[in-house]
Amino acid sequence: MSYKSSLLNKINNKSAVIGIIGLGYVGLPLALTFAEKGFKVIGFDIDENKIPILSKGKSYIKHIPSSRIKYQVSRNKFEATFDFSRLTFCDCILICVPTPLNDKHEPDISFVENSAKSVAEYLRPGQLVVLESSTYPGTTEEILLPLFANAHSGQNSKNTDHRSPITDHRKKFTVGNTFFLAFSPEREDPGNKEFNTSTIPKVVGGVTHNCLKVSCALYSQAIMHVIPVSSCKVAESAKLLENIYRSVNIALVNELKIVFDKMGIDVWEVIEAAKTKPFGFHAFYPGPGLGGHCIPIDPFYLSWKAKEFGVETKFIKLAGKINTQMPYYVVQKTIELLNDNRITINGAKILILGASYKKNIDDLRESPALKLIEILQEKGAEVDYSDPFISKLPHTRKYNFELSSIPLTSSSLASYDIAILSTDHDAFNYKLITQHSKLIIDSRNVFERKGIKSSKIIKA
Repeated sequence: MSYKSSLLNKINNKSAVIGIIGLGYVGLPLALTFAEKGFKVIGFDIDENKIPILSKGKSYIKHIPSSRIKYQVSRNKFEATFDFSRLTFCDCILICVPTPLNDKHEPDISFVENSAKSVAEYLRPGQLVVLESSTYPGTTEEILLPLFANAHSGQNSKNTDHRSPITDHRKKFTVGNTFFLAFSPEREDPGNKEFNTSTIPKVVGGVTHNCLKVSCALYSQAIMHVIPVSSCKVAESAKLLENIYRSVNIALVNELKIVFDKMGIDVWEVIEAAKTKPFGFHAFYPGPGLGGHCIPIDPFYLSWKAKEFGVETKFIKLAGKINTQMPYYVVQKTIELLNDNRITINGAKILILGASYKKNIDDLRESPALKLIEILQEKGAEVDYSDPFISKLPHTRKYNFELSSIPLTSSSLASYDIAILSTDHDAFNYKLITQHSKLIIDSRNVFERKGIKSSKIIKA
């Protein structure tokens, strides 16, 4: 029996053990989805603080209920560990780690590289490895493949497989034969009630035909629609296109917001009118800036890679420039409104409503609210925030605010010179905010959508 046949048998009868590296917004729901389908799942994370929380069946992500984790832990289908030597017991290994940008807006794939090195250290014959982290075209074959192909059975691996039905005496692992390698971009949308991990179609690209067949077989066990493509590079590029498409179109409406504002035209009303066309138009909406784990970051991975081929990605760069300027536009509108009311920004008391990058979740990654706080503090304002999902702002790669969420009461709202709506959480009491705030900057058009109009509210 070949390694491919053996692994396919394990996948089809659900005896395959699945390892998930990275237990964040992508890895944790993926791990639980496979566990719910009957697979034994081992989750790996370098953050040792997460392990005891998960082992107790508790969640640290707002939209993932603890009951979901507790049930899989109780039935021994899911466990978490920081002991990467246990990778050798996994038949399929899925890498779901962050791919941020460095200070120069270049790809930081250190998390991917370190994870791949851990896999290579414990790689054994017959394993499937899939990278899910968003990255530039070529990452899977240029970085992961050489590491795994040079993993020596019994030498580079610290722990060999004693369950495998095959004995291998070759010096190097052969992709598509001894081990299998693929790329399948994550498509998680935290807080989306319409789609979840199992219902979002899964694009998969393999290094070889055998790699594609094995990886598609695995994902088909847990995900309703699996879309095979011809290569890892196509799968890597598809993820970038999805987010570049959104970045460029959001930049367009953000720019139009500024233009129409100068003309005395409401951009939100324009969009509502335009989207009545039943074909050829898809509505995108402006905001205080881009946030999340994909749209502010992924486009620059392609820009960086394109330089190798002497190509300049003008649309991507322009969209990035426009979107990163939006927090400054919101601050400028804030300064103008304060000036109209004889208040200077230096010393003004300002309340940011919403800290997460989008509504109804606790995800702070690349949130424009954090940039707003930074800019306002630099201008001398006293800044607080209120968010029902984030009780305290944690330290991040970029920011180190010592701030805790302010409860929204009539007295607390009245104590600030101005409130800036950054994230339109459904949990906010918008009538209370309108009644007791002195001035309001609305960057999401939420008050009008709620049917609330007041002369103290200015859109930005």
